[in-house]
Amino acid sequence: MKHIFILSIVSILLFSCGGGGDDPTPVTPDQNKAPSTPSLTSPVNNSLCVDKVVTFEWTAATDPNNDAISYEIQVAKDNQFAQIIQNINTSSISALITLENNIAYYWRVKAIDSKSLAGSFSPSYKFYTYGIGVANYAPFTPELIKPTLNLLIQTPTVELAWNASDVDSSDNLTYDVFLDTVNPPQAKIADNISGKTLTKNVSASTTYYWKVIVKDNKGGQTIGQVWNFQTD
Repeated sequence: MKHIFILSIVSILLFSCGGGGDDPTPVTPDQNKAPSTPSLTSPVNNSLCVDKVVTFEWTAATDPNNDAISYEIQVAKDNQFAQIIQNINTSSISALITLENNIAYYWRVKAIDSKSLAGSFSPSYKFYTYGIGVANYAPFTPELIKPTLNLLIQTPTVELAWNASDVDSSDNLTYDVFLDTVNPPQAKIADNISGKTLTKNVSASTTYYWKVIVKDNKGGQTIGQVWNFQTD
């Protein structure tokens, strides 16, 4: 009986000090998650907009936490969005923006929840605004496919790949390619080629710079920005 009495006292003391059971798991609120990425609908990619007053439209994003959503639309004169000429925040899924005539524009949209958490930007679309009396539009700026910017190449050769398009769908496009160890690159490694890939030998432990000039068959041309990669 004496032993039972002592055990009972110890049990009561442990329970009263919290030693006889597990601490309750704290309840934490759900982690805030970013909204989904909108899809661009208008103006469609590679289009010619007759009116310089352009209506931009995109699909509504969804939010995992059911937060209210707003949108940021960026319009730029280059496909790297270094020359942004419009940056608008709106709760709508459209925006009316007045632009210049006969200019190539690039645009993208991202969703932002009410807690200021943003999702990813959509892939960018490009279009030209109509130019009165313009018979030919220059090609759009070339787009980088590979190698990605600042990539470390660990092979003795590198495949250069790019893409380009023209609002004048009947134009035939050709490319001049420059690859060098100086910026901007001066050495032309391809002239008037119709393909959009090149494989070149490269030296180890070197930073390379390259660019593409895209030309149509009516005298129009667009000089691409400088890209770079490194070798191991």
